Amino acid sequence: MPELILPTIRLHAAFLECRDDWGLGLHEDGFGLGAHDDVDSSEGFAAWVHEQVRLTHPAGDPCPDEQHGSPRWIVENGHVLGGIALRHKFDDQIGQIGYGIRPSARRRGLARWALGEMLKEARVILGLHRVLIPCLADNIASARTIEGNGGVLEGIRDTEHGPVRRYWIVLDR
Repeated sequence: MPELILPTIRLHAAFLECRDDWGLGLHEDGFGLGAHDDVDSSEGFAAWVHEQVRLTHPAGDPCPDEQHGSPRWIVENGHVLGGIALRHKFDDQIGQIGYGIRPSARRRGLARWALGEMLKEARVILGLHRVLIPCLADNIASARTIEGNGGVLEGIRDTEHGPVRRYWIVLDR
């Protein structure tokens, strides 16, 4: 049974396996991994994980002023299968939720399940009424995941990454 957990240094080797499944240098949505982040060394990985979780806070505590979110790894039996993050501050360009599933773990419904869990958190913990979730226009699997969670297409915008579908999901109160 998969679970959503905070990023942890405990799963360094499992994270590297996940990253390698994508392919070195490829963008992995949901992890907040930048091109210059050192996740290979123990020290670099620990610093990166710290940066991912340093602004997380208990429900009900005020949000810090800077951009932050609720990062989660999708883990099953000690394997990192993907990542998902709920951004606490609205960003019209990148939306409020980003996610990615490693290639070898796709087509199992993990993204749909994880997105559903983060939508609950957006509603209950952050009190949001709706969220914006974009995906690349040619990423049909992601579009279906978002639509399966109630996403309604606002339209397609040209961005620096190419055409992007913009979906809104209204959260039940």
